[in-house]
Amino acid sequence: MRHQARKRFGQHFLVDAAVIDRIVQAVDPRPAEHLVEIGPGLGALTLPLRRRVDAMTVIELDRDLAARLRRHAGLEVVQADVLSVDFAALAARLGGPLRVVGNLPYNISTPLLFHLAACAEHVVDQTFMLQKEVVDRMAAAPGGRDYGRLSVMLQWRYRIEPLFDVPPQAFDPPPRVDSAVLRMQPLAGPAVLDPASLGELVTVAFSQRRKLLRHTLGHWLQDRGLDHGFDLQRRAEEVSVAEYLDLARKVAERAARPDPAARPG
Repeated sequence: MRHQARKRFGQHFLVDAAVIDRIVQAVDPRPAEHLVEIGPGLGALTLPLRRRVDAMTVIELDRDLAARLRRHAGLEVVQADVLSVDFAALAARLGGPLRVVGNLPYNISTPLLFHLAACAEHVVDQTFMLQKEVVDRMAAAPGGRDYGRLSVMLQWRYRIEPLFDVPPQAFDPPPRVDSAVLRMQPLAGPAVLDPASLGELVTVAFSQRRKLLRHTLGHWLQDRGLDHGFDLQRRAEEVSVAEYLDLARKVAERAARPDPAARPG
């Protein structure tokens, strides 16, 4: 019986054999690797990947699709909302770091990317299909309109490599947007930072993109008593990821020092 795509799950099933083959070649999995697919749907990408590995885990929210997938040997099917899945625990249970793939549901792509970033040390790489606009923002360099909070918050943790674009006609039903495939590789030994603090800093910086940073980030830094030496006569998109990281470290160091104005009670 044909499965009807469900709008509430953001379902658009990949049907183009050439695109499927390109993704499989890009992932190029080895038999013993711990491969995890998010949103396998009807299994168009799942089954060719499964033929290359000893076993595979898939995470599918749709109960009917999960039941279909359980008919295939060598597939562990986790029927759950992917935002509730503990990828660190999954890696521990499977006995090694994960390679994560998927045609991600576009309606939850950004929260899902942040959810995965929290477990990046347990991942070898991530190969995803996403809305092309999102991929452009993820991979954007400073100075352009696509560069923003998403760029900084992912690039500090990953090397991001766009691979190829995918037209709407590759899906059933076709989405109203173009898509793209990219690879994300966690950076070795990233700077130890509190992601929440970095996120707050970057959110403030990009809160009014048209204004110079002295009008936004300047006040935020002043409230924290930071003598930073940071050039605030720029707009947020002109600041590199490395500069944001360096400033976040200084903010953290300042917060850890006792306030000289404070008097013991």
